[in-house]
Amino acid sequence: MCLATVYKESDNTVICRNVSRIDVDGEKITLRDILGEENVVTGRILMVDLANSVVKIVCD
Repeated sequence: MCLATVYKESDNTVICRNVSRIDVDGEKITLRDILGEENVVTGRILMVDLANSVVKIVCD
């Protein structure tokens, strides 16, 4: 299983850890962790690094 940490691009703060699923609907990004908790942010995905389990998001 590959779990990711999602970072806010502007200041590298962690938005969510242990993310198992990411759904994108326009600028609405829903992050779901391994416990099923959801975190919804507005923005766009800037980068996904699967080898290092890193996702960077530009928040509006």
